Amino acid sequence: MKTVVNTSKAPAPIGPYNQAIKAGNTLYISGQIPMSTPSGELVSGDISKETKQVMENIGFILEEAGYNFRDIVKTTIFLADMNDFSEVNGVYGEYFDDQAPARETVAVKTLPKNVRVEISAIAFK
Repeated sequence: MKTVVNTSKAPAPIGPYNQAIKAGNTLYISGQIPMSTPSGELVSGDISKETKQVMENIGFILEEAGYNFRDIVKTTIFLADMNDFSEVNGVYGEYFDDQAPARETVAVKTLPKNVRVEISAIAFK
């Protein structure tokens, strides 16, 4: 069974997708960008603040679905500039303990709304 998960605490989708889909015990969270809610404004100018906003948005979606960061088993980090990796990694690491999820980080040419970081996640209970 597939269930749509959306919360007003995280930015509304900007295209034909949902914030997350729950399929069985697995939650697939769409890529989140550093957009604040409810203003809809992008957090920009400091990659650490941008990453924190992305992680907070993921947290709001997890909460809506009844999950938490410990339930995340896989993430993908997309960066517009791999030179931001160290700062992004530092903020990202604050959300996980010794059971951090599997992950890959990839550099891409551009991201939605020309942001510098986007993160997607898969959680499992």
